Amino acid sequence: MNNSISICWFRQDLRLADNPALTNASQHDNVLPIYIIDDINAGQHALGGACRYWLHHSLTALDQSLKGKLSIHQGNAKEVFDDILSRFDVQTVYWNRCYQPWQIARDTALKQHLQAKGVSVISSNGSLLWEPWQISKSDGTPYKVFTPFYRNGCLMAEPPRAPLPTPKHVTCLDDERGAFQVKNSQLLTKGQWHRKLEPHWDIGEEGAYTRLQHFLKEALPFYKDGRNIPAKPYISKLSPHLRFGELSPNQVWHAAQHMGDNEHIQMFCSELGWREFSYSLLYHHPNLPNQNLNTKFDAFPWTENMQLLTAWQKGLTGIPMVDAGMRELWQTGFMHNRVRMIASSFLVKNLRLHWHHGERWFWDTLVDADLASNSASWQWIAGCGADAAPYYRIFNPVIQGQKFDVSGDYVRQFIPEIAALPNKYLFCPWQAPAPVLKAAGITLGSTYPNPIVDLKQSRNAALAAFQQLSNKHTTQ
Repeated sequence: MNNSISICWFRQDLRLADNPALTNASQHDNVLPIYIIDDINAGQHALGGACRYWLHHSLTALDQSLKGKLSIHQGNAKEVFDDILSRFDVQTVYWNRCYQPWQIARDTALKQHLQAKGVSVISSNGSLLWEPWQISKSDGTPYKVFTPFYRNGCLMAEPPRAPLPTPKHVTCLDDERGAFQVKNSQLLTKGQWHRKLEPHWDIGEEGAYTRLQHFLKEALPFYKDGRNIPAKPYISKLSPHLRFGELSPNQVWHAAQHMGDNEHIQMFCSELGWREFSYSLLYHHPNLPNQNLNTKFDAFPWTENMQLLTAWQKGLTGIPMVDAGMRELWQTGFMHNRVRMIASSFLVKNLRLHWHHGERWFWDTLVDADLASNSASWQWIAGCGADAAPYYRIFNPVIQGQKFDVSGDYVRQFIPEIAALPNKYLFCPWQAPAPVLKAAGITLGSTYPNPIVDLKQSRNAALAAFQQLSNKHTTQ
């Protein structure tokens, strides 16, 4: 092509390696790399605070990889493209597909708009191992249960493609009029809450690759059982890097597969499969973030108690395993997956607060907040989703702590005010005799809260509410 210009629209693929859109765009003589902060079309699903912090630093890293040529815009994507096309003779626009309902609607309309202007649009899969429409049952309908989705669908389908190399020659154009620096994007909150997250993450493509290599060598050999122990470094912590596309799932899948074939690798790849399942659910059920997949839960008698919700959000429930998880989240922007299940179960079952409250809090505070995974996981724990944990499966946070934090290291790290308690009472300080509490320097209700609910009574109340719902549904 002679002096042809293409646009590579970076979205949830903030990397150079294994980026189909960038690889395709690089076939043109000149590439205009852009990113659009499109909160207008995103609406209620605009990024939360923790993700905005991550995006700020991820865009900074990508801009450095592109030698300062990344053009960042804010506003409605259609208007941004109209402005760019008025100044550049663009032949083709390349992007990797996104799967949130609002993104699909926006991209469909935008593609038609650009084609009407004589601009070609080529989209690729740069975010998933399999497209949501690729994995279906023999009758063509989507799976509703994870195990057959993964075993009969994913593992029987065409294997994930091999990762693409970083393009060797990309000539990037400057767009001085249309671009502004990341620091002007106001992605970072004025409250500086994000600063406490910085020591925990190395954001960007290089940091993501380093994290992957560390996981493969140091954690994957212990993954199957070790992933359940929150005090041990046996989880990948790749989820935010995947969320923003600093790594592709193809890179992660093939890197793990190259390590061999054992129970740890199989378990880890099935976790990548759960991510695929979540995207399939969102694609086939666009209302997943807002509506119960199991509609009988529409009549569930949730409670409304802002005081209880605030205590849960702040890690002040008086239930150590729950509080440790909520404090880890606030301090790091992340929560260990085992503890996510414990804290989430406590919210929707012991407190009987609607899962929407948890979904929104996680959306704002998790650096890996992903609409598909967040929505599917909350519906799973609440019992109202596809392949859900039955509502009557209620995690006991005391037993969970005793089983998965045997040494108490996790709870002591995030709740130092009860660190002096012996392990026998660490997960249930309200059961400790007065002399034990005094020796540990603890005054319940002062230095550490009394439990905001009784675990046994609240469990029974949740089961009664579920039984009432089941009876009502049966008689209808």
